[in-house]
Amino acid sequence: MALTKTQKEKILEDLKDKIAKQKAMILIGITGLKVKDISDLRKKLKATEGNLKVAKKTLIEKAFKESNLKFDRGEYKEELALAFGFKDEITPAKTVYQFGLANEKMKILGGFLEGKFKEAQEFVDLAQLPSREELLAKLVGSISAPISKLVYSLQYNLKGLVYLLSIIRK
Repeated sequence: MALTKTQKEKILEDLKDKIAKQKAMILIGITGLKVKDISDLRKKLKATEGNLKVAKKTLIEKAFKESNLKFDRGEYKEELALAFGFKDEITPAKTVYQFGLANEKMKILGGFLEGKFKEAQEFVDLAQLPSREELLAKLVGSISAPISKLVYSLQYNLKGLVYLLSIIRK
């Protein structure tokens, strides 16, 4: 069933609103994906404070044009969806990438980061970076390693002294 003009206007306004609020936006090819799979991806993105919007290429092109983003719908033959990240730039890329590993029909086609178009490979590279929590854990481990070694060294010397004293006492 074709969309009415008012429905298209609502979708266009929603797209423009999301484009204005986003920190990262990923173009996804969803040709061949089942509705259940798209719903699963939508739930995963929502859990990470993201959003998935499926729309016609003409509406996406209009929303991009009004938001001063370059987009040529002729470059894309597949059906498109947009994954938005409102919290940070990396989380939606990770979510979409991990979902794409399980669903071969879904492809990352590129996207916008900081208002500039980035190729699909750049989003894949971004998704493969360690998470913020992992990086913080590594930092804490690196900072605490010298202290731990110092404590171990001092403890070892004390053990040696106690051992020596016990031998002298005998």
